[in-house]
Amino acid sequence: MGKIIAFAGKGGVGKTSLAALTVRLLTESNPDARVLAIDADPAIGLSTALGVDVTHTVDDVRKEFIDAFEDGRKRDAIEVLNEAHYEITDSIVETEKFAFLAIGRPEGAGCYCKVNSFLKDIIGALAESFDYVVIDGEAGIEQVNRRVMEKVTHLVLVSDASRKGIGVIHTIKEVADQLCMYQRAGVIINRMKSKEMEQLVDPGDLELLGFIPEDDSLAMSDIQGESLLQLAEENQALGALKNALRKMEVL
Repeated sequence: MGKIIAFAGKGGVGKTSLAALTVRLLTESNPDARVLAIDADPAIGLSTALGVDVTHTVDDVRKEFIDAFEDGRKRDAIEVLNEAHYEITDSIVETEKFAFLAIGRPEGAGCYCKVNSFLKDIIGALAESFDYVVIDGEAGIEQVNRRVMEKVTHLVLVSDASRKGIGVIHTIKEVADQLCMYQRAGVIINRMKSKEMEQLVDPGDLELLGFIPEDDSLAMSDIQGESLLQLAEENQALGALKNALRKMEVL
């Protein structure tokens, strides 16, 4: 099985940008490797960051199953379930350098469990066909709590310099220790405004992988909906992330 790298943390700390840049670094450092990017956040921001058009998601498959079951067409529902893996595999977007899969949006309360259940099984199955799987997780601990991340090999905990952000990644780590089988976990502190601020951040007993400086070009790319694959090679944030991933032995 290849390396499965998941990004987790509270909302708004830049997980999606770092996940997209990780895909870029992996494809650049390992041009012959098979890389799969999974957008597990209902907001589907990773597709924009990677310049991918999404037309079909895991949640579309779930809806087909739910619709068939609620209509009383149990045979159809069973057939949809049996064909789910094929349909989800067919939802993968293949680009020149990597493959992409979006989980999609849940319709309402109570229905997201099935999406997470699908995702958990898919990660394990698909990982065997790829050298690297990069997962942009949803904010908070929900997917970890439902064991979606249980087969992750490298858990990247992302926070800003806020006490709340640090608290969230500690909670995620505690849950992951009980429910996941990761080999390595570490912290990246994102959007640092100054070297002086770095001295004030205390991740506690979590392994600190590095600091990512605040970068206007990343923010502009996000605002304009541009792919981060076009970010300048000399970008400081990209360089800092590369060092952090090397420390974690992802690169």
